[in-house]
Amino acid sequence: MAQSFHELINGEKPVVVDFSAEWCGPCKMMAPVLKEAKDMVGETATIIKIDVDRNPAVAGSYNINSVPTLIIFKGGQIKWRKSGVVPAKLLVSEINKLV
Repeated sequence: MAQSFHELINGEKPVVVDFSAEWCGPCKMMAPVLKEAKDMVGETATIIKIDVDRNPAVAGSYNINSVPTLIIFKGGQIKWRKSGVVPAKLLVSEINKLV
């Protein structure tokens, strides 16, 4: 059974959430960046995408005003947040601070 979003972000493993939208050009640029980051961190972190149009309540609860916005959660707390396209090395660096 899949974990709920709430269960996932409350775990001890860092969770990168990419808030994005299908119509967003920069969001599409994040796909290879997230894959590269996942290849670098392996199982030490979870990386998921949340479509803000399909999940407006979740997006609203974190005040997502622009996409892409990346948030790293650990233990239910926001540990890092950045809007816009970010390089994989920066993302991996932030994840590594939490593991």
